[in-house]
Amino acid sequence: MNEADTTIQLMLDGRPHAVASNTDLAALVAAIGHEPNKVSTAVNGMFVPRAQRQACVLREGDAVLLFQPIVGG
Repeated sequence: MNEADTTIQLMLDGRPHAVASNTDLAALVAAIGHEPNKVSTAVNGMFVPRAQRQACVLREGDAVLLFQPIVGG
């Protein structure tokens, strides 16, 4: 089995989710159908800005949260 065929398990919005190894956060957001500009992201409790999602490679056991930004005052 080569590395491209392996998957990792993570938690996505509190539910188990499998992704290919070496998946970055931007790819995950796209794969599940979210509009990148309309969702905020956090990995292991740390906010990940949109511009840094591609550099954020997901690892086994990561906890990923996707949420709608709250706007207003």
